Amino acid sequence: MSCLDNYPFLLNYFKTGISNPKKNIAHCILFWGNDVNAQYELAIEIARILNCKQDAKPDCQCINCNWIRNNNHPAVLTYSKTDNKPENDDSKTMFSITQARMIKNDLATTSDYHRVLIFCDKDADGNPKGINSTNFSTEAANALLKTFEEPPSNTTFFFLTNDVSDVISTIVSRSQCFFVPSKKQEPQNYELVKNLMDKYLLLTRKDILAFNDQITNILTENNPEEIFRQMQNYLVNILKSNLINKKLIIKVMDNINSIEQAKRELKLNMNIQTITENLAYSLLAKITKA
Repeated sequence: MSCLDNYPFLLNYFKTGISNPKKNIAHCILFWGNDVNAQYELAIEIARILNCKQDAKPDCQCINCNWIRNNNHPAVLTYSKTDNKPENDDSKTMFSITQARMIKNDLATTSDYHRVLIFCDKDADGNPKGINSTNFSTEAANALLKTFEEPPSNTTFFFLTNDVSDVISTIVSRSQCFFVPSKKQEPQNYELVKNLMDKYLLLTRKDILAFNDQITNILTENNPEEIFRQMQNYLVNILKSNLINKKLIIKVMDNINSIEQAKRELKLNMNIQTITENLAYSLLAKITKA
């Protein structure tokens, strides 16, 4: 099964933006979730649509589509600790400043294609893995911030990661972030939050205080990190069961991002009551909005 089948909502979102005469999609796009390989496939498919010279159908055989499928398109490039490193770059464990300088030099020249740069990590077998502070150096990322903020025309950057908090905030703030749910058959435990979450889609704004108290109680009695993880697991299960319900998908993905924000606040040692209040309000505000 292709990513087109697994992620119809995300691909339709990008196809609609790309079909706009102004190519109305963000310059910086951050994908996050457990399945980085799926993120990579999505990025490649979007790169193909951006560069297709015909109708962008999945089976298009134009030269750009074939180049991208075969991973030899001159303007669709992967950057990692092992991919596209200059000859004088002896770094082995991370995306480096030398690579950042090379990218800036390369982007200074014009291109007839829509350039797509995909930032990820790779394992020993060459499989895509998520970037983090260890394999994607802060110094190298900072060296490209101006480029990310004001890129040349027809240029799109993709950042692939397991968790938004693994990426420096200055990149996150410049990116449009999308949660990519894993399609792998993995156990998605949410038994600790099932009673809390089973009816949350039916709640209204007047229920916010009671909902806040319920979240506070469950966080007090358990490990907050585990509770947040299980809440996201629950929402991922909703996504998998409602792939054609566009409005519900948007709300649930917003909620997953709200929980991700709560996880970041927890890592910053914010007061748990403040985190809970922010989360309860954010969850209900997004499911009850028109």
